[in-house]
Amino acid sequence: MAFNRTFYSDKTPKNLAVKLNAIGERSVLKGHPWVFSKSIMKISNNPQTGDLAVIFGKSKNKVIGIGLYDAESPIRIKIIHNGQSKAIINAEFFHQKIELAFSKRTDLFQTNTNSYRLLFGENDGFPGLIADVYNTVLVVKLYSEIWIPYLQSILSSLQSISNSETVVVRLSRQLQNSQNHDLKDGEVVYGILENEVVKFVEHGVNFSANVIKGHKTGYFLDHRDNRKRVGQLSKDKTVLDVFSYAGGFSVHALANGATEVTSLDISKQALEIAEENGKLNTYSGIHKTIAGDAFLEMKKLIKRNKTFDVVVIDPPSFAKQRSEIELAKKKYAQLAELGAQLTAKEGLLVLASCSSRILAQSFFDLNQRVLNTQPKPFKTILKTGHDIDHPISFPEGAYLKCGYYQFLN
Repeated sequence: MAFNRTFYSDKTPKNLAVKLNAIGERSVLKGHPWVFSKSIMKISNNPQTGDLAVIFGKSKNKVIGIGLYDAESPIRIKIIHNGQSKAIINAEFFHQKIELAFSKRTDLFQTNTNSYRLLFGENDGFPGLIADVYNTVLVVKLYSEIWIPYLQSILSSLQSISNSETVVVRLSRQLQNSQNHDLKDGEVVYGILENEVVKFVEHGVNFSANVIKGHKTGYFLDHRDNRKRVGQLSKDKTVLDVFSYAGGFSVHALANGATEVTSLDISKQALEIAEENGKLNTYSGIHKTIAGDAFLEMKKLIKRNKTFDVVVIDPPSFAKQRSEIELAKKKYAQLAELGAQLTAKEGLLVLASCSSRILAQSFFDLNQRVLNTQPKPFKTILKTGHDIDHPISFPEGAYLKCGYYQFLN
């Protein structure tokens, strides 16, 4: 089967010779995938987005890295090849990188799971590009125009390596508003998409993702291992899933025998999806939903003296910019305090963060501090990060952290 269309760029990428300052050069030599504009001392050839930036070391004038030039971003060069080994940037180069990424996910394929992240941006050598597989549907999300000149071969390799029957391209808001390409968000570029809601399996539990209109690529795969664990710990328990979105934790809990699960989210539409996802599985418990602001609704539950055996709090990122870090920490502290009050005697509180600017140790220390002020004694039973299909290759790539806190009475 052929692709439904060809992808073209009206500009043929050029090779750019680049010299960096000492800080930029040191960063590239350490394997960091970002070069900021302020680190560039000299660049040749009237650079355009998508051009190949060949970075030379100052001292020996040898190539130390190759990246893609991005005129629209303060991260001006996004590295795709580190080190002094030679590399020819062509279809075979990208194919081999995708094969390597696929090989890192093989342990996950041994489980009853048919959804996974095949490319995790910079961490797999594809900065600004994400590729997720839901059953037989591959969803590729682009965050930068640097990939457009190379898209034809990359999509072809992704499709053949994942053996996907359908390929959908999603675009970031910035790319949706750009006039520099003819791509459309949600475009089906390979095969046929019979339904934009795609059903898939995660550790034996059935879910669905809207691959055309859903957040990101349609679902959040990074918490898969934590969802499975919470499900296993929820048998015969009551569960509160705060910031539940499409019900990841809720549905695992129901499928594993929770007696009652409450999904809390500000989006009524997300809660409807959570209910539908629940119905894809067999369960005997009760599934309740609360639509509203998490902080306010948790306070209402506390006023009613409501507690749960398992409380999961997995908020969206609170710190997308450096200036938001302190406010984010206050919000996490407040959630930990509210969560502790809602957790029953001998109950389990699960606290997560996806803010990359909040370091894991800082997050866990904050939780420890807050919970130490609560009257109920507790012990930390587990700290986790990303699942296997979200490998980490540089510090900023590690955004997800999750702590499990068991109350003792």
